[in-house]
Amino acid sequence: MKIIPNYITIYSDNDIVVVNKKSGLLVAGDRWDPDAPRLDKLVEEEFGKIYAVHRIDKDTSGLVLYARNADVHRSLSLAFQNREVNKVYHALVYGRPMWDDLSVNLPLKVDGDDRHRTVVNKRFGKPSRTDFKLITIAGPFSWIECTLFTGRTHQIRVHLAENGLQIACDPLYSGNQKPIKLSEIKRSWRGDPFEERPLLSRLALHAYKLELIHPVTGKPLSFIAPYWKDMDSLRKQLDKIFHLNPFI
Repeated sequence: MKIIPNYITIYSDNDIVVVNKKSGLLVAGDRWDPDAPRLDKLVEEEFGKIYAVHRIDKDTSGLVLYARNADVHRSLSLAFQNREVNKVYHALVYGRPMWDDLSVNLPLKVDGDDRHRTVVNKRFGKPSRTDFKLITIAGPFSWIECTLFTGRTHQIRVHLAENGLQIACDPLYSGNQKPIKLSEIKRSWRGDPFEERPLLSRLALHAYKLELIHPVTGKPLSFIAPYWKDMDSLRKQLDKIFHLNPFI
């Protein structure tokens, strides 16, 4: 895989491109900051003209799929619209859920408050469903698998928050916006508090897996995006301290 500063190419052929995006990078144009760096423009520098078929949030890392021609774009857009694409995310949340599995059906309205957050709105919200599965508990945190059946902005974050869970380092939906530091989770830590660098200082949400049928060949495809270095370093530290790994 070819690594360039803001994304990793997971797969490409004549019809599709799949990349693993870093957190903090827009996937498309933003009306608030039209000059901000964009994933689609970066990918076009490598692959030429591409067509967006779905989005993930700026603060979320992980898999983004693009079509490479108009016919494939139509096919993939219909596949997403008809919910024929399986989208799985991993999230690290504060605390422990009282469930092993949870299905959340709450209608969501995008840009629903003065902070431009998505909110639950039973009158004007659009139907939204997320299924959650507890992967493992790691001390003060839990690893959660999130399967999206719809694709509303901030859907996972809102559906978790409505059930009393906040994603680590979430600046919008969590009351605790502090970065995660090793000194706060490892009792025997003996480092210099003035020199310590956070293990993670961005939203702990990662688009981990995409499963779909290739729009041209008809073959089933499954893509997995490895965690980026910051999130993986945190995973390794939590595993070392609490002996609980989300991949076991």
